[in-house]
Amino acid sequence: MTPSIKLNSGYEMPQVGFGLWKVDNAIASDVVYNAIKAGYRLFDGACDYGNEVECGQGVARAIKEGIVKREDLFIVSKLWNTFHDAERVEPVVKKQLADWGVDYFDLYLIHFPIALEYVDPSVRYPPGWHNDEAGTIIKPSKATIQETWTALEDLVAKGLTKSIGVSNFQSQLLYDLLRYAKIRPATLQIEHHPYLVQQELLNLAKHEGIAVTAYSSFGPASFQEFNMKHAAKLAPLLEDATIKSIADKYGKSASQVLLRWSTQRGLAIIPKSARQETQISNLQSTDFDLSEEDIATISGFDKGIRFNQPSNYFPTELLWYFG
Repeated sequence: MTPSIKLNSGYEMPQVGFGLWKVDNAIASDVVYNAIKAGYRLFDGACDYGNEVECGQGVARAIKEGIVKREDLFIVSKLWNTFHDAERVEPVVKKQLADWGVDYFDLYLIHFPIALEYVDPSVRYPPGWHNDEAGTIIKPSKATIQETWTALEDLVAKGLTKSIGVSNFQSQLLYDLLRYAKIRPATLQIEHHPYLVQQELLNLAKHEGIAVTAYSSFGPASFQEFNMKHAAKLAPLLEDATIKSIADKYGKSASQVLLRWSTQRGLAIIPKSARQETQISNLQSTDFDLSEEDIATISGFDKGIRFNQPSNYFPTELLWYFG
Protein backbone atom coordinates (compact mmCIF):
# COMPACT_ATOMS: atom_id res chain seq x y z
CA MET A 1 0.00 0.00 0.00
CA THR A 2 1.42 3.38 -1.04
CA PRO A 3 1.63 5.77 1.92
CA SER A 4 -0.31 9.02 1.70
CA ILE A 5 0.04 12.60 2.85
CA LYS A 6 -2.85 14.43 4.51
CA LEU A 7 -3.31 17.78 2.78
CA ASN A 8 -4.48 20.94 4.54
CA SER A 9 -7.57 20.75 2.32
CA GLY A 10 -8.58 17.58 4.15
CA TYR A 11 -7.85 15.15 1.31
CA GLU A 12 -5.31 12.33 1.21
CA MET A 13 -2.66 12.46 -1.52
CA PRO A 14 -0.57 9.38 -2.41
CA GLN A 15 3.06 10.02 -1.51
CA VAL A 16 4.37 8.21 -4.59
CA GLY A 17 2.86 9.23 -7.90
CA PHE A 18 3.60 9.05 -11.60
CA GLY A 19 4.92 12.11 -13.44
CA LEU A 20 3.69 12.64 -17.00
CA TRP A 21 6.24 15.20 -18.24
CA LYS A 22 7.90 14.01 -21.46
CA VAL A 23 5.69 10.91 -21.77
CA ASP A 24 5.35 10.60 -25.53
CA ASN A 25 1.82 10.94 -26.89
CA ALA A 26 2.18 7.74 -28.89
CA ILE A 27 2.58 5.65 -25.73
CA ALA A 28 0.98 7.83 -23.04
CA SER A 29 -2.32 5.94 -22.97
CA ASP A 30 -0.61 2.58 -22.48
CA VAL A 31 1.89 4.01 -19.99
CA VAL A 32 -0.89 5.38 -17.77
CA TYR A 33 -2.97 2.24 -18.10
CA ASN A 34 -0.03 0.00 -17.18
CA ALA A 35 0.97 2.28 -14.32
CA ILE A 36 -2.53 1.96 -12.89
CA LYS A 37 -2.23 -1.81 -13.18
CA ALA A 38 1.12 -1.61 -11.40
CA GLY A 39 -0.54 0.21 -8.49
CA TYR A 40 -0.12 3.93 -9.17
CA ARG A 41 -3.02 6.14 -8.19
CA LEU A 42 -1.56 9.66 -8.45
CA PHE A 43 -0.87 11.02 -11.94
CA ASP A 44 0.80 14.40 -12.31
CA GLY A 45 -0.09 16.10 -15.59
CA ALA A 46 -0.19 19.58 -17.06
CA CYS A 47 -1.50 21.54 -20.01
CA ASP A 48 2.09 22.16 -21.09
CA TYR A 49 2.90 18.45 -21.37
CA GLY A 50 0.58 18.19 -24.37
CA ASN A 51 -0.50 14.62 -23.59
CA GLU A 52 -3.60 15.01 -21.42
CA VAL A 53 -5.95 13.51 -24.01
CA GLU A 54 -3.87 10.34 -24.27
CA CYS A 55 -3.36 10.10 -20.51
CA GLY A 56 -7.11 10.38 -20.06
CA GLN A 57 -7.59 7.52 -22.51
CA GLY A 58 -5.40 5.34 -20.31
CA VAL A 59 -7.49 6.28 -17.28
CA ALA A 60 -10.74 5.58 -19.15
CA ARG A 61 -9.51 2.15 -20.20
CA ALA A 62 -8.58 1.21 -16.63
CA ILE A 63 -11.95 2.40 -15.33
CA LYS A 64 -13.85 0.60 -18.07
CA GLU A 65 -12.07 -2.66 -17.22
CA GLY A 66 -12.92 -2.24 -13.54
CA ILE A 67 -9.29 -1.94 -12.40
CA VAL A 68 -10.08 1.33 -10.60
CA LYS A 69 -12.91 3.77 -10.06
CA ARG A 70 -12.45 7.49 -10.67
CA GLU A 71 -12.50 8.15 -6.93
CA ASP A 72 -9.54 5.78 -6.49
CA LEU A 73 -7.33 8.08 -8.55
CA PHE A 74 -5.66 11.36 -7.66
CA ILE A 75 -5.31 13.36 -10.87
CA VAL A 76 -3.20 16.51 -10.87
CA SER A 77 -3.01 19.15 -13.58
CA LYS A 78 -1.59 22.64 -13.94
CA LEU A 79 -2.49 26.07 -15.27
CA TRP A 80 -0.12 27.28 -17.98
CA ASN A 81 1.35 30.79 -18.03
CA THR A 82 -0.83 32.08 -20.89
CA PHE A 83 -4.05 31.47 -18.94
CA HIS A 84 -3.35 33.51 -15.78
CA ASP A 85 -5.89 36.26 -16.51
CA ALA A 86 -8.93 35.55 -14.34
CA GLU A 87 -11.38 35.13 -17.23
CA ARG A 88 -9.08 32.57 -18.90
CA VAL A 89 -8.76 30.16 -15.98
CA GLU A 90 -12.11 28.38 -15.89
CA PRO A 91 -12.40 27.88 -19.69
CA VAL A 92 -8.99 26.23 -19.95
CA VAL A 93 -9.63 24.07 -16.89
CA LYS A 94 -12.83 22.83 -18.46
CA LYS A 95 -10.88 22.05 -21.63
CA GLN A 96 -8.30 20.13 -19.62
CA LEU A 97 -10.99 18.18 -17.79
CA ALA A 98 -12.57 17.30 -21.13
CA ASP A 99 -9.17 16.20 -22.42
CA TRP A 100 -8.75 13.92 -19.41
CA GLY A 101 -12.36 12.74 -19.66
CA VAL A 102 -13.06 13.49 -15.98
CA ASP A 103 -15.39 15.83 -14.10
CA TYR A 104 -12.89 17.20 -11.59
CA PHE A 105 -9.21 17.33 -10.74
CA ASP A 106 -8.02 16.24 -7.34
CA LEU A 107 -5.36 18.94 -7.36
CA TYR A 108 -4.82 21.89 -9.70
CA LEU A 109 -1.64 23.97 -9.60
CA ILE A 110 -0.33 27.24 -10.93
CA HIS A 111 2.50 25.79 -13.03
CA PHE A 112 4.82 28.82 -12.88
CA PRO A 113 4.33 32.24 -11.25
CA ILE A 114 4.77 33.77 -14.70
CA ALA A 115 1.85 35.47 -16.46
CA LEU A 116 2.09 35.61 -20.25
CA GLU A 117 -0.25 37.08 -22.82
CA TYR A 118 -3.16 34.82 -23.78
CA VAL A 119 -2.79 32.41 -26.68
CA ASP A 120 -6.07 31.03 -28.05
CA PRO A 121 -6.08 27.23 -27.68
CA SER A 122 -7.69 26.97 -31.14
CA VAL A 123 -4.58 28.64 -32.56
CA ARG A 124 -1.90 26.71 -30.65
CA TYR A 125 -2.19 24.22 -27.81
CA PRO A 126 -0.30 23.79 -25.66
CA PRO A 127 0.97 27.35 -26.13
CA GLY A 128 4.52 26.90 -24.81
CA TRP A 129 6.69 29.75 -23.57
CA HIS A 130 6.40 32.01 -26.61
CA ASN A 131 3.52 34.04 -27.98
CA ASP A 132 4.39 33.36 -31.60
CA GLU A 133 4.83 30.27 -33.75
CA ALA A 134 8.46 31.10 -34.48
CA GLY A 135 9.38 31.00 -30.80
CA THR A 136 10.90 34.48 -30.64
CA ILE A 137 8.32 36.62 -28.80
CA ILE A 138 7.48 36.53 -25.11
CA LYS A 139 4.72 38.92 -24.04
CA PRO A 140 3.90 39.34 -20.35
CA SER A 141 0.35 39.61 -19.07
CA LYS A 142 -0.56 42.03 -16.30
CA ALA A 143 -2.36 39.34 -14.30
CA THR A 144 -1.23 39.25 -10.69
CA ILE A 145 -0.75 36.10 -8.65
CA GLN A 146 -3.66 37.27 -6.48
CA GLU A 147 -5.96 37.51 -9.51
CA THR A 148 -4.97 34.05 -10.69
CA TRP A 149 -5.20 32.48 -7.23
CA THR A 150 -8.67 33.93 -6.66
CA ALA A 151 -9.75 32.31 -9.95
CA LEU A 152 -8.38 28.97 -8.69
CA GLU A 153 -10.35 29.39 -5.47
CA ASP A 154 -13.47 29.77 -7.63
CA LEU A 155 -12.65 26.40 -9.23
CA VAL A 156 -12.89 24.77 -5.81
CA ALA A 157 -16.25 26.44 -5.14
CA LYS A 158 -17.56 25.13 -8.48
CA GLY A 159 -16.33 21.59 -7.88
CA LEU A 160 -13.86 21.62 -10.78
CA THR A 161 -10.98 20.73 -8.46
CA LYS A 162 -10.85 19.51 -4.89
CA SER A 163 -7.55 21.12 -3.91
CA ILE A 164 -5.35 23.87 -5.32
CA GLY A 165 -1.66 24.58 -5.03
CA VAL A 166 1.40 26.09 -6.65
CA SER A 167 4.50 24.95 -8.48
CA ASN A 168 7.93 26.57 -8.83
CA PHE A 169 7.17 29.24 -6.22
CA GLN A 170 9.92 30.58 -3.98
CA SER A 171 9.62 31.79 -0.38
CA GLN A 172 8.68 35.43 -0.93
CA LEU A 173 5.94 34.53 -3.39
CA LEU A 174 4.54 32.03 -0.91
CA TYR A 175 4.52 34.65 1.82
CA ASP A 176 2.71 37.04 -0.51
CA LEU A 177 0.15 34.41 -1.52
CA LEU A 178 -0.57 33.47 2.08
CA ARG A 179 -1.47 37.09 2.90
CA TYR A 180 -4.59 37.07 0.74
CA ALA A 181 -5.42 33.41 0.08
CA LYS A 182 -8.88 32.43 1.32
CA ILE A 183 -7.92 28.84 0.50
CA ARG A 184 -4.35 28.07 1.47
CA PRO A 185 -2.23 26.22 -1.09
CA ALA A 186 -2.41 22.50 -0.36
CA THR A 187 0.87 21.68 -2.08
CA LEU A 188 4.05 23.22 -3.42
CA GLN A 189 5.71 21.35 -6.28
CA ILE A 190 9.41 22.08 -6.81
CA GLU A 191 12.54 20.77 -8.47
CA HIS A 192 14.19 18.82 -5.69
CA HIS A 193 17.17 16.46 -5.79
CA PRO A 194 20.49 16.18 -3.94
CA TYR A 195 22.06 18.87 -6.15
CA LEU A 196 19.17 21.26 -5.29
CA VAL A 197 17.90 20.64 -1.76
CA GLN A 198 16.25 24.05 -1.06
CA GLN A 199 16.08 23.29 2.65
CA GLU A 200 14.89 26.73 3.75
CA LEU A 201 12.00 26.57 1.28
CA LEU A 202 11.11 23.12 2.64
CA ASN A 203 11.23 24.53 6.17
CA LEU A 204 8.82 27.31 5.20
CA ALA A 205 6.38 24.91 3.58
CA LYS A 206 6.42 22.64 6.61
CA HIS A 207 5.88 25.57 8.97
CA GLU A 208 2.88 26.73 6.92
CA GLY A 209 1.37 23.24 6.58
CA ILE A 210 1.93 23.01 2.83
CA ALA A 211 2.83 19.58 1.44
CA VAL A 212 5.80 19.48 -0.92
CA THR A 213 6.03 17.39 -4.07
CA ALA A 214 9.49 16.85 -5.53
CA TYR A 215 10.04 16.58 -9.26
CA SER A 216 13.22 15.63 -11.15
CA SER A 217 14.31 13.45 -8.23
CA PHE A 218 17.26 12.09 -10.21
CA GLY A 219 18.72 15.51 -10.93
CA PRO A 220 20.46 15.97 -14.30
CA ALA A 221 19.09 12.68 -15.64
CA SER A 222 15.77 14.38 -16.44
CA PHE A 223 17.46 17.06 -18.54
CA GLN A 224 20.11 15.26 -20.58
CA GLU A 225 18.20 15.67 -23.83
CA PHE A 226 18.26 19.47 -23.48
CA ASN A 227 22.08 19.59 -23.64
CA MET A 228 22.39 21.86 -20.63
CA LYS A 229 26.08 22.60 -20.13
CA HIS A 230 25.95 22.66 -16.36
CA ALA A 231 24.05 19.35 -16.35
CA ALA A 232 26.74 17.69 -18.47
CA LYS A 233 29.43 18.71 -15.99
CA LEU A 234 27.73 16.98 -13.06
CA ALA A 235 28.12 13.33 -12.17
CA PRO A 236 24.85 11.47 -12.81
CA LEU A 237 23.34 10.78 -9.39
CA LEU A 238 22.25 7.30 -10.43
CA GLU A 239 25.89 6.44 -11.17
CA ASP A 240 27.51 8.20 -8.23
CA ALA A 241 29.77 5.90 -6.19
CA THR A 242 28.47 7.16 -2.83
CA ILE A 243 24.83 6.74 -3.81
CA LYS A 244 25.55 3.27 -5.19
CA SER A 245 27.39 2.33 -2.00
CA ILE A 246 24.39 3.37 0.11
CA ALA A 247 22.11 1.42 -2.22
CA ASP A 248 24.25 -1.71 -1.85
CA LYS A 249 24.09 -1.33 1.93
CA TYR A 250 20.28 -1.67 1.85
CA GLY A 251 20.06 -4.08 -1.06
CA LYS A 252 18.23 -1.43 -3.10
CA SER A 253 18.81 0.40 -6.37
CA ALA A 254 20.33 3.87 -6.58
CA SER A 255 17.00 5.21 -7.83
CA GLN A 256 15.15 3.76 -4.83
CA VAL A 257 17.66 5.39 -2.47
CA LEU A 258 17.24 8.79 -4.12
CA LEU A 259 13.45 8.51 -3.95
CA ARG A 260 13.50 7.34 -0.34
CA TRP A 261 15.75 10.27 0.59
CA SER A 262 12.80 12.49 -0.40
CA THR A 263 9.88 10.50 0.99
CA GLN A 264 11.54 9.73 4.32
CA ARG A 265 11.88 13.49 4.79
CA GLY A 266 8.14 13.91 4.23
CA LEU A 267 7.99 14.87 0.56
CA ALA A 268 5.84 13.35 -2.18
CA ILE A 269 7.53 12.17 -5.38
CA ILE A 270 6.43 11.76 -9.01
CA PRO A 271 9.01 9.66 -10.89
CA LYS A 272 8.12 8.12 -14.22
CA SER A 273 9.17 5.24 -16.43
CA ALA A 274 7.70 3.43 -19.41
CA ARG A 275 9.27 0.19 -18.16
CA GLN A 276 6.98 -1.77 -15.85
CA GLU A 277 9.89 -3.16 -13.86
CA THR A 278 11.06 0.37 -13.06
CA GLN A 279 7.51 1.53 -12.36
CA ILE A 280 7.16 -1.16 -9.70
CA SER A 281 10.63 -0.46 -8.29
CA ASN A 282 9.82 3.23 -7.89
CA LEU A 283 6.48 2.43 -6.29
CA GLN A 284 8.21 0.15 -3.78
CA SER A 285 10.78 2.76 -2.75
CA THR A 286 9.08 3.45 0.59
CA ASP A 287 9.47 -0.02 2.08
CA PHE A 288 12.81 0.65 3.80
CA ASP A 289 14.40 3.42 5.88
CA LEU A 290 17.71 5.18 5.41
CA SER A 291 19.82 6.00 8.44
CA GLU A 292 20.01 9.64 9.49
CA GLU A 293 23.69 9.53 8.60
CA ASP A 294 22.91 8.39 5.05
CA ILE A 295 20.23 11.05 4.66
CA ALA A 296 22.76 13.69 5.76
CA THR A 297 25.35 12.32 3.33
CA ILE A 298 22.94 12.58 0.41
CA SER A 299 21.81 16.07 1.48
CA GLY A 300 25.48 17.04 1.49
CA PHE A 301 25.51 16.80 -2.32
CA ASP A 302 23.69 20.14 -2.42
CA LYS A 303 25.20 22.59 -4.91
CA GLY A 304 22.18 24.86 -5.40
CA ILE A 305 22.10 23.86 -9.06
CA ARG A 306 18.79 24.27 -10.85
CA PHE A 307 17.86 22.80 -14.21
CA ASN A 308 14.22 23.72 -14.78
CA GLN A 309 14.32 27.38 -15.69
CA PRO A 310 13.49 29.04 -19.01
CA SER A 311 16.99 30.30 -19.77
CA ASN A 312 18.24 26.71 -19.75
CA TYR A 313 15.84 25.75 -22.55
CA PHE A 314 16.20 28.66 -24.94
CA PRO A 315 18.18 31.90 -25.28
CA THR A 316 16.20 34.70 -23.72
CA GLU A 317 16.60 38.36 -22.95
CA LEU A 318 13.03 38.52 -21.72
CA LEU A 319 12.53 35.95 -18.99
CA TRP A 320 14.69 35.31 -15.94
CA TYR A 321 12.43 33.54 -13.51
CA PHE A 322 14.84 32.22 -10.89
CA GLY A 323 17.19 35.22 -11.04
